[in-house]
Amino acid sequence: MVTSSEVTPAPAAKPPKRAGALGPEAPRIVPRRHLGRWLTAAVALLLFAMVLNSVVRNRAFQWDVVARYFTTAAVLDGLLLSLWLTAVVMVLGFLLGTVLAVMRLSANPVLRALSWGYVWIFRSTPLLVQLLFWFNIGALYPTLGLGIPFGPQFLTLKTVNLLGPTLTAVIGLTLHETAYAAEVVRGGILSVDSGQTEAAQALGLSRRRTLRRIVVPQAMRSIVPTAGNMLIGTLKGTSIVSVLAVHDLLYSVQLIYNQTYQVIPLLMVATLWYIAVTTVLSAGQFYVERHYARGDSRALPPTPLQRLRGHLTAIRHRLSAATAADAAPAIGGDR
Repeated sequence: MVTSSEVTPAPAAKPPKRAGALGPEAPRIVPRRHLGRWLTAAVALLLFAMVLNSVVRNRAFQWDVVARYFTTAAVLDGLLLSLWLTAVVMVLGFLLGTVLAVMRLSANPVLRALSWGYVWIFRSTPLLVQLLFWFNIGALYPTLGLGIPFGPQFLTLKTVNLLGPTLTAVIGLTLHETAYAAEVVRGGILSVDSGQTEAAQALGLSRRRTLRRIVVPQAMRSIVPTAGNMLIGTLKGTSIVSVLAVHDLLYSVQLIYNQTYQVIPLLMVATLWYIAVTTVLSAGQFYVERHYARGDSRALPPTPLQRLRGHLTAIRHRLSAATAADAAPAIGGDR
């Protein structure tokens, strides 16, 4: 039998320490100081500020003239033609390039040789040379006819009347971009694991259906980034058609400064429009890449708005933590 005198009382539990009442011996985590990183950032910002100041305050740029001609009818018409050329060339180039890529991957040696030869010739020749060649095609073929091979012709057209500057630019740019688009599509198709094709064949799918429903959707993850770069390159490459007197953005600007002799501000007008359009295309490329990234990774890459929101949240958390750390010694001293 145990008496009450033999029972020892349990020691009283110590009250838990509050988070802000840590003793002086408690370690404090101090983030690592990246002095080199901050110094490099400061130098880069200083150089950027110097360049920006020289551009803004340089009167030779004549920013008032830039603002006056930025939205004139001639400049906007040239911009629309450049955008139209870019869209037509990219659509036709990738349509023909996809055909060439399929031919290159075909088991038919003749089709493989023809596809390889086309890519070899048009990638080896400068774009300006190709445009000038097509512009002077009338010297080789004065007339084009439609009829029976090695027989009578039912329809003949003069090349000079058929191929104008704009059509010549479309043909030259399309044939040039087709060679690069063929290699882009072929590389994307080859990036898909061969097991996908074998699984489709085991399920009894035809080669065409396998290519359209299984291979191409997965190949788009590799095709889209390069195709986006080609799109931006084609937009800038349309400026070369000004040598054919096609009224694109650059040629329209040249017509204006040939009359006003304000070369620098008019070139700045074209530059700013190219920057604005390529910025929009780059943003669209990002969202297209994000769309085709589904299924490849568990988490999609964050959008610029989501990335900005995450940075703001991180800064808010750091400020809250710094405020709590500064208030902790004061709370401990009061106790």
